[in-house]
Amino acid sequence: TSLPEYFVVPSSLADQDLKLYSYSFIGRRMPLWSWNHPNGSALVRMANIKDVLQQRRIDQRICNAITRSHPLRSDVYKSDLDKCLPNIQEIQAAHIKLKQLCVNEPFDETEEKWLSSLENTRWLEYIR
Repeated sequence: TSLPEYFVVPSSLADQDLKLYSYSFIGRRMPLWSWNHPNGSALVRMANIKDVLQQRRIDQRICNAITRSHPLRSDVYKSDLDKCLPNIQEIQAAHIKLKQLCVNEPFDETEEKWLSSLENTRWLEYIR
């Protein structure tokens, strides 16, 4: 229910391949073409692959399809966002702390203490 109604799929990937591969991704969350730039660059989000033995083969097949669909045939650059971004629970906790700070904390205290409390929510770090 959280997936979009339509997907952009490289034409070199057959429907039967997509159905087969979907079982390999955590939560059956297929790679999702999220953004495209006029110069041909694209942002594709992809969940982790469950089966470590199949991971390289499936990952390579999908990356090859993305490369073939790129007008300049550039190599795919991959980045593991799980390692460099906060998870949804951390973001939600930071937002709750921010709301509490903005609603419950009187501003008569020194500005320095309030700014320190704001920094401790980590909200600004996450949205940056």
